[in-house]
Formats: sequence, structure tokens, C-alpha cells
Amino acid sequence: MSLRHAVDVCVDWTLEESVIGSFSRVGSAVRSRLEPWPDPPAQHGRVHLVTGASSGIGRAVARRLGSLGAEVWVLGRDEARTRASADEVRKAGGRAEPAILDITDHDALDALVRRLADRHGQLHGLVHAAGALSTVYRSASDGMEMTVATALVGPFRLTARLTPLLEAGRANIVTVSSGGMYLEPFDLPSLVSSPVDYDGARTYARAKRAQVVLSHEWARRLGPSGVASYACHPGWVETPGLAAGLPTFARWMGPLLRTPDQGADTGAWLAAGGARAPRAGSSPATEGFFHDRRPRREHRRQRTRRSSSAQDGTQLWSWIENAAPSM
Repeated sequence: MSLRHAVDVCVDWTLEESVIGSFSRVGSAVRSRLEPWPDPPAQHGRVHLVTGASSGIGRAVARRLGSLGAEVWVLGRDEARTRASADEVRKAGGRAEPAILDITDHDALDALVRRLADRHGQLHGLVHAAGALSTVYRSASDGMEMTVATALVGPFRLTARLTPLLEAGRANIVTVSSGGMYLEPFDLPSLVSSPVDYDGARTYARAKRAQVVLSHEWARRLGPSGVASYACHPGWVETPGLAAGLPTFARWMGPLLRTPDQGADTGAWLAAGGARAPRAGSSPATEGFFHDRRPRREHRRQRTRRSSSAQDGTQLWSWIENAAPSM
């Protein structure tokens, strides 16, 4: 190991241990200068689908993939913002197809998949960036609590319906998790809260932890077909969702919050296949939990570790299958 590389590793470790230094815009700014962060692989002729793409991190991921030459299917609930995001993809140099729908609407998801399959025989990237952090209990049209419906049930159904296209394209699935997942263990019985004891931040953290478990399960089941599955932590990012869901935290962090583009960097890099390419100090990866383009540990507190976690993915998979209508 060269002296320069040793210093870089030490600085990266210090940022990681400090938490604030790692998750804030400081981490992105410093790490991108410790070692070269080259552009992700070009995406000309490749097709990606990004959920939650009407604002925040999802919108920035879609725009970045467009700048690499991709055709991006831009999914969002708000028509004006979704079409504006698609326009940004085009201005960045890519092709865009806006899709206005709610990821918790299963019939709309199925129609979208049919529409995409009619146009393309394969899909190269699927980015799950849709999210919901509500301070009050809300439910989706099927009765499922909204946070879990948006973070887990909807993405599960969409991925299941797209599996033939994902396998044909040896696609990269990217799930945008959150630093909130470090606060909670995976615990299936407590995943869905009732209106009586609802805590929006805790429900969100539990769902984000479960997303990482599901990401590994996708890798286990789809990996033999050439599909990669990653989860990533974008850092603390200034988005409308953060301002609405955690307003005190957003005000407290203020200028330390990352921009959406900084938060989207690792997700876009993973979707474009950046982790599959060998580079100095790293081995190619087709799964894992990433932050700032590097694999990171999935636990920061002993209480979130489980001694019997081997079957977590299988159990979560079975539960979502039963929760998703007509699966």
C-alpha cells in the first residue's frame, strides 16, 4: 500500500466514524477528491427506470443517467413535476419517457410494465428511489401503511413483473435506502405500525432497514441470471421529503445537507454498472450496501444486529408476496 493510499484510507475511515463527516456534504466533497471519481460507464442504448423521479434524489439520478446517454423511464405521482424531470433528462443528453403513477397502485404498475415490455426487450437499470416519511398515519389504496407500501410492497411487485426484462439486460437494481436504517434492527413483526402507536420516523427507519434485506434477497435470487442488486445510503440530502418529514433535523443540519446531485451520485454510479468495474483497492461487486461509491457496514449499533438473520430475506420475501395482491 502506497503512502497516498494509506492516507486516503485513514481519512475515509475518520469520516465514516464521525457520522456527520460521512453523511453530510463534507463526506461527498472530501471523498470525491481522495481518489478520482470517474464518470460512470456510458449508457448509450441502455434503458433505465427510476421511481420517485419527480423530485429529490430520484430526479437527480434520472438526470445523471440521462447525461450518460441512457433512455430513462421517469416515474412520479405529480404530472407536472414528472414531465419537468423528463425534460431535464432530455436536456442532459438522454431520452426520457414520463410515467405518471403511484407506485402503490398495483394495476397502474402492471400497465406500466406491459407498456415498457412492448417497447423494449430488456431493461438495464432499475432504481427504487420512491419514498414516504409521514408524521401521521396514512394508508395506500389497498389498506397497507403508506411507508411500507411505498418502500417495499410496490418495489417488490414492480421488480417481480420486470424480472424477465431485468434478466435479459443483466440489469443493476439499486434501492435507495437511508441512514435512518442504522437506528432499527430488522424485525418483521414490527415492520407495519398501526394507527394507534404510529411513529413516522421509526416506521421509516424500519422500512429502510428492510429494504437492505430485500436488496440482498434480490441478489441471491436473481444473481445467477446476471442481475446485480445493491442498496445505497445517499447521505443527508436536502429534499422536499426531508423538509416535510423531519423539519427540525433539516433546519438543524442546514448548509451541511448534501445537494440532490451529491446524494444521487452513488445510486447513478451503481445503476450504470460502476461497481461491476474493477478499480484500485476494490473488487467488482454485484451486491452490497454502498455509500459514496464504497461498500459500507450495515450496522453501527450492536442492538440492530440479529443473531438469527440467515432467514430474514426469505421471511421478508414471503411476507411481501402475501401482502402484494395477485402476486
